[in-house]
Amino acid sequence: MSKQGFTTRQIHADRRLNKPANGAVHTPATTSVLFEYTDAQDIIDVFQGKQAGHVYGRSSTESMQALANQINDLEQGVGAVCFATGMAAISAAVLSLFKHGDHIIVSQYLFGNTRSLMNTVSDLGIQISFVDVTSLQAITEAYQPNTRAVFTETIANPATQVADIQAIGRYCKEREILLIVDNTMTPPPLFNAKASGVSLVVCSLTKYVAGHGHVLGGAVIDTGEFDWSGFNNISPAYQVADCTQWGLTQIKKKGLRDMGASLSSEAAHKIAVGMETLALRMQRACSNAKELALFLHNHDKISQVYYPGLADHPQHFIAREQMLTGYGAMLSIDLAEHIDPIAFLNKLELVICATHLGDTRTLALPVAPTIFYESGPQERAQMGISENMLRISVGIEDIEDLITDFTQALASL
Repeated sequence: MSKQGFTTRQIHADRRLNKPANGAVHTPATTSVLFEYTDAQDIIDVFQGKQAGHVYGRSSTESMQALANQINDLEQGVGAVCFATGMAAISAAVLSLFKHGDHIIVSQYLFGNTRSLMNTVSDLGIQISFVDVTSLQAITEAYQPNTRAVFTETIANPATQVADIQAIGRYCKEREILLIVDNTMTPPPLFNAKASGVSLVVCSLTKYVAGHGHVLGGAVIDTGEFDWSGFNNISPAYQVADCTQWGLTQIKKKGLRDMGASLSSEAAHKIAVGMETLALRMQRACSNAKELALFLHNHDKISQVYYPGLADHPQHFIAREQMLTGYGAMLSIDLAEHIDPIAFLNKLELVICATHLGDTRTLALPVAPTIFYESGPQERAQMGISENMLRISVGIEDIEDLITDFTQALASL
């Protein structure tokens, strides 16, 4: 059979990759915490990594592994590990792979919780340099002999700065350092991380992948683009025969087993089912976002629209080159100075005021006093976040209804 399309592969991924028992098309939720071995040698071999298997629900279950297989297939990697949340995935990757004295170059536009994590990591002795990742020169100038990685998002949340992943990927390969990319905002089929030279993909499965605002999850995916044999931080215990698995093995052992941020089997099942419609939802949400961005861009009560799909966006041409099927489904706006953002949000009838993104429903919230409140005015300014910015995660409603809602809310003020 010829190569199948993205949605076809996703719909059939569970039964194709995992082969559930009794002809089921979905892997069932595995609720057992423990697993019996009739031959004691088998449990020894599983513990020592000599054969595949499950020994304890904190580390793995059939449901967790089935989802990891599907997520890995999504990114065309060499393996994946799933976690209870996206932040757990990021924390596990960073704390498992880096140690006191290492240096990481980090995007200055990171989402608030991730930036907070990086500050915590800095307190532990891992050096962090926040730089403008839209400039390759800024990254090269930040490089130090102890630099081990660059960490960035594809599109920043909420001000939508776009990192030049392809240029950064080439640079990291030359320097033989990791490129870790948070791909939450632009999951496949929007962005091909492997083709852009990304070493590790981290993401929140809660958002677009699951898609319905009803389950938490996260993942780390190894694209196979990094040579772990030259990475000095891998423990000898995790230097298995296949060196492509060294990084993931250490993340799984240190970041999942030891730290315990395990994804429940019920959550894994929900994420896997939601993922089947990822491409369809992303196509509709991206189309809606672009139309809404154009409408707001031309409205006299909007002073600024932040969306990579607009021609006047500072990184529009980078986004156009990197993105495959759209510019993402999130945008942010600054209202005209005389308009109260809170009053505007309260006038919206269809759009939900909530802290989440990647949902089927359109969501909006004020950025500075909520998700970036802890950052303070000076840090927010460095990140391109205005004090009156509103973030809008565009859903899959009929675009006419969304524009009608924004029109009536703006007209009432």
